[in-house]
Amino acid sequence: MKIDPIKNGIVIDHIEAGKGMEVYNILNLSELDCMIALIKNVPSKKTGKKDIIKIDASVALDLDVLGYIAPEATVNFIENGALVKKSKVALPETVKNVIKCKNPRCITSVEQGIDQVFKLVDKENRVYRCIYCESKAKD
Repeated sequence: MKIDPIKNGIVIDHIEAGKGMEVYNILNLSELDCMIALIKNVPSKKTGKKDIIKIDASVALDLDVLGYIAPEATVNFIENGALVKKSKVALPETVKNVIKCKNPRCITSVEQGIDQVFKLVDKENRVYRCIYCESKAKD
């Protein structure tokens, strides 16, 4: 299989194998009006397999959301066919409106218009808790 290199755009690399579609959906990439390639199960020396997303346009990405879903990913910014910047994402300290609180008594479940905010409480185990009720986010 051959996927052409992009001249201007973004490559999200080192996505855990099988998580590429989740990244695609959570970043709302279907709303973009450009070519996008989602390549699954690419051989990787580090992890065995990985997913890659190539976006043939310079777009704004929410790196916090990407860090929550795929903390091992790297984001490569391409201009005129050359790599101009490489960013490593990381687990964000807080995520807003990405995780939904599962506690039916949480204020976010009862009141409309309140942001769903979760705070990282255990980096090693990737544990996030609701800032309002302290419920643990689903894995």
